[in-house]
Amino acid sequence: MDQKRILVIDDESALTRMIRLNLETTKRYVVREENRAPHAHTTAREFKPDLILLDVIMPGTDGGELASRFRADPALKDIPVIFLTATLSKREAAEGMINGGYLFLPKPVGLKNLVECIENALAAKAHEHKHEVKPDTEPGK
Repeated sequence: MDQKRILVIDDESALTRMIRLNLETTKRYVVREENRAPHAHTTAREFKPDLILLDVIMPGTDGGELASRFRADPALKDIPVIFLTATLSKREAAEGMINGGYLFLPKPVGLKNLVECIENALAAKAHEHKHEVKPDTEPGK
């Protein structure tokens, strides 16, 4: 089975550790934690994740600013980002609250819901890449 790489960025190390341990028990994912927002961009470039779980509110650099940096970086721009936030209610999340093309999940999030959201985001990304128009690279065309 091809394990997907998940980067969890949150200033709460207990939360990132819990998410990592839970996701790794599914055997579907290799997970890396980053608890320092200023290092998140470098960590993402080094780890090359398939998906990023990103806290909205962190000291110094907020999640929105980091997501903008990821989208501006050609190496990271196509990586799906799912925001984890304590500022969004479960009702708002159930209504499919999406802002700026990002999905938001309320903290705390259960493993079943988190895995479902991750799988949906990865499937959507795979579907997009499958239907991209590739430039014709044959000479003379």
